[in-house]
Amino acid sequence: MRRFKCSCGNELFFENSVCVKCKRDVGWCPHCRFITDVKSTDDGGFTCSTCGEHLVKCTNYASFNVCNHFVAGQPPQGEQGKTSAGVLCDACRFNRVIPDLSVPGNKEKWYRLESAKRRVLYDLDLLGFPYGNNTEGIPKLAFDFKADIVPTQKFRGMTGGQKVFTGHDNGVITINIQEADDVFRETLRVNMGEAQRSLLGHFRHEFGHYIWDAMVKGKREPECIAIFGDHNNPPYDAALKGYYKDGPKPNWLTNYVSAYATMHPWEDFAETFAVYVDGASALDTAWHGGLWPEPNLKNVDEMIESYRKLGVALNEMNRNNGLLDFLPEVIAEPIRVKLRFIHSLANPVRADAPPQAAAAVAV
Repeated sequence: MRRFKCSCGNELFFENSVCVKCKRDVGWCPHCRFITDVKSTDDGGFTCSTCGEHLVKCTNYASFNVCNHFVAGQPPQGEQGKTSAGVLCDACRFNRVIPDLSVPGNKEKWYRLESAKRRVLYDLDLLGFPYGNNTEGIPKLAFDFKADIVPTQKFRGMTGGQKVFTGHDNGVITINIQEADDVFRETLRVNMGEAQRSLLGHFRHEFGHYIWDAMVKGKREPECIAIFGDHNNPPYDAALKGYYKDGPKPNWLTNYVSAYATMHPWEDFAETFAVYVDGASALDTAWHGGLWPEPNLKNVDEMIESYRKLGVALNEMNRNNGLLDFLPEVIAEPIRVKLRFIHSLANPVRADAPPQAAAAVAV
């Protein structure tokens, strides 16, 4: 992650929507790809202080303050003073289901979900992984942020209700919004014996499934099978039952990035994909923070070795403060082989390379 500055000289961060020093509105400009302050215009829009692009706020920024992205363009006609009605940014345009905002606490959970989602989309842009609509030749992407349905009344032992499972299906990434509750998530992490369980980690894992569908399915399946195993045998449901009955494969630590990765080749791919993105993001942030040399994200072996060395140092830093290891995975040679395959799907670019300005999308 890059470092950002306001025109007043104050440092800005990726989640900021206002400068705490000068109180200007700030956010992500899709043209210069920068968290920047903006200037108000007479038509109710804004001008980017960094590149001069004319902008409007994303609806989810203007109306709910769960987003901090702008959209390039003029305010909709007749909407002066309400410039963002019906306009979604390059991150919010993929939302299909959002939390029920009439439920106390759900807006806060939605904010955390959106923050994590924006970071993983930044990572995917950095690494050159595709995502978008069917018209772009890849699965249509959508997000469902849902809560469990708990019955308010029970009659004669009938329980009802509906459990929401975090997962991916044909381009739709579903996240149970309880994962945005720190106590709930940490309880599950401990109960399930997971070295890492974070909201951002869920997004990176589920995007691993999405990228498999977009870049491996029907294209490079034989190569993937040779490295990760046959995803057709055993069937996924049988593998899932076997995992929860018998536990992970023995001696998994040097062959898989997590115990859960042993469950099925699809999960191995998704878990390894998440570690690949973890590494690239960590190195990029360490470089921009002045802690590490500029990483060569186009050379996978250099990238892996740099991440390993950085991880060892950060593990010791965390242990000095009684925290969990930053890098719990053991990056042995079998795991490096898997990371090399995932790297072969990427097309890393500089994070500050400006793309085409995102178009406004009607709700």
